[in-house]
Amino acid sequence: MAADRPVTGLADELVDYRFKALPPDAEGLTVGALAAERRNLFTGGFTTPVLALSAESVEHNLALLEAYAERHGLAFAPHGKTSMSPQLFARQLAHGAWGITAAVPHQARVYRAYGIRRIFLANELVDAAALRWLAGELDDDPEFRFICYVDSVRGVELMDEALRAAGASRPVDVVVELGAGEGARTGVRTEAECAAVADAVAATGTLRLVGVAGYEGEVPDASGERVREWLRRLVALAVGFDRAGRFAASVAAGEGIVISAGGSAWFDTVADAFAEMPELSGPVLRLLRSGAYVSHDDGHYRKLTPFNRVPQEGTLRPAFRLWAQVVSRPTPEQAFLNAGKRDAAYDLDLPQAQVVRSGRDGTLRPATGVAVSGLSDQHTWVRTEPGAELEVGDWVGMGLSHPCTSFDKWQLIPLVEADGTVTDYIRTFF
Repeated sequence: MAADRPVTGLADELVDYRFKALPPDAEGLTVGALAAERRNLFTGGFTTPVLALSAESVEHNLALLEAYAERHGLAFAPHGKTSMSPQLFARQLAHGAWGITAAVPHQARVYRAYGIRRIFLANELVDAAALRWLAGELDDDPEFRFICYVDSVRGVELMDEALRAAGASRPVDVVVELGAGEGARTGVRTEAECAAVADAVAATGTLRLVGVAGYEGEVPDASGERVREWLRRLVALAVGFDRAGRFAASVAAGEGIVISAGGSAWFDTVADAFAEMPELSGPVLRLLRSGAYVSHDDGHYRKLTPFNRVPQEGTLRPAFRLWAQVVSRPTPEQAFLNAGKRDAAYDLDLPQAQVVRSGRDGTLRPATGVAVSGLSDQHTWVRTEPGAELEVGDWVGMGLSHPCTSFDKWQLIPLVEADGTVTDYIRTFF
């Protein structure tokens, strides 16, 4: 059963060599004691490279998505794989989230360890060991709600076998995943196959069909119209299943009907499509799953965020900045920083040099004429234009692209106010 560890207990962890960039003279303090000292990121003994998360931007982003979901009548289960941080999960729940989305069993175990009561697993689950664990969680905690994808008759058979072997007393709630098209990722490709999977679920005593779901981000050659077309199929599938009585058990149990989609690139289109759903036989949980919003970024999601299309709804703020130090300036056109692939996300875009902090007097200036050209394991390659001010010892603040692979490179991330004061440390579990 879930250990229900309080998030506040993370403050009792000792600061030591396991955590990159934390001040060496803080070793032996608890994380909470170090946070209480409110050290400055630049003058408080932190070593470079150091990843900082903006306290103001995180709070702004949390409030913005809470307001957006409320305004559009959406429930919200942000994808926890982005941060894998129980502290941020707690804040997302405090900002109105229905639950937290996971992708794999390990993530769900972390969530349960910190008392998450509602988990949406946006993936198929056919691992017998994980299903045994899940059956135990459901049996031991009547308040625990779990939902996952199914997309094949064979998958349903494997789930049923494992749950029966585990002696599960509560059914596992499932949603049929509609694939986003040929060449897309997981999910049933045709409506006829969806019906066959639903029939297989109905034939078990261990599973209960509660809805339909999918991921519009996998629509091939995605455009607004292509995404809308797929979402219409998803809505029509829910309506058709409901008219056929496939959700009767869920409605009778008071769980209603679930329809879920919504990554971080098309949630405006999802909101519009879900708003057009006709009335069904029971209450409908219109569940959005966007996760990258909590930190946003300076690359991939800055370009793709729906708020670019609907600026009247608000604007997300990039919250990450990676600080690294100039350690070598071998030519007037080249410099090297002491951060690399082990520290910075690089799977979608290279980091962007944004600001320089003088190693002499601590003054800040824009990173004019300074551009990241590549990454080695532990070095950032920088090209400098003629006249660019950059010398050994300067700190360079870089914006990052793709928050998921930014979080997973750091186990303890300073939460920093605009003046450089570190107010907390965000623990991650990847």
